[in-house]
Amino acid sequence: MDRELIEEKIESLRRCVRRVKDKRVSTVDELEDDWDTQDILSVNLTRAIQLCVDLAAHLVAETERSSPEAMAEAFDHLREMNVIDASLANRLKGAVGFRNVAIHAYRSIDWAIVHSITHERLDDFRQFARSVLMVLDSE
Repeated sequence: MDRELIEEKIESLRRCVRRVKDKRVSTVDELEDDWDTQDILSVNLTRAIQLCVDLAAHLVAETERSSPEAMAEAFDHLREMNVIDASLANRLKGAVGFRNVAIHAYRSIDWAIVHSITHERLDDFRQFARSVLMVLDSE
């Protein structure tokens, strides 16, 4: 396993989460009125989600499992490998859905959801990073 690569990705994930925490606003109305904050939050959330997907894919690649066909599927593999629990796997799979909306503009971003993520779900990224580091330390 490429320890240096994983540690770099985890540090990037930490920076994204820190940036979101520093720039989040108190209310949905504030967020809806501030395009700069919208950009900062959406970019850093999508980066954080993509980093989690990349890390998950890297861990799965180290096994004899088949590669995930969809990004969210990587979290199912980690759940099956007992790297993360089912609850975190489901939340991260939901985050991939947000990432897809933000990146591909399938529909308008719901800023109430972004506000909720920035206030209630940042620990999901931290928990994921801790889980990945535990795997790395067990190698």
